[in-house]
Amino acid sequence: MRGTAARVESTRASDLANAQAQIDVAVFTQWVDAYASGKKLLRDFYFERFRREFKPAVVAWIATRPLKNPNAPLTPFAMPQYTSKAREDAVRLETQADTWAATARRNVQRSTNYVLGVVLFAASLFFAGMSTKLPSQRLCVATLTIGIVLFACTLVWIAVSPVSVSV
Repeated sequence: MRGTAARVESTRASDLANAQAQIDVAVFTQWVDAYASGKKLLRDFYFERFRREFKPAVVAWIATRPLKNPNAPLTPFAMPQYTSKAREDAVRLETQADTWAATARRNVQRSTNYVLGVVLFAASLFFAGMSTKLPSQRLCVATLTIGIVLFACTLVWIAVSPVSVSV
């Protein structure tokens, strides 16, 4: 349940990060167009509308002098300053969801093992009960021995099995 909730929140954060990246691209494209056209007023207008997280990447990118420096990154999106809190949240929540899912899988496996233990205990009782109904003494002893061995092995297996307690 917690894993699913974290996965849903991760998806929401990822969707937000993607929407913000699309906004960054759209506004940056308009800014570049205004910059290339020499429209200072429009360029400044778009620059003021950059998201708070995006603006440092643009400033750092401009500082690399991309029009004159062939080694400059192609866009501010390639700059280490381009960060997204929503993307970081999505990654954190996805990791948390994976952790919860792994815990759930482990607990489901443990419960399945305990159900199998109950079935094996029932089988040992079956062999013990059948041993009293068989006509041959050797067959009775063999069937009872199978039941006892099955019971003992299951008891040891269950005794050393890990226990998951969660409320």
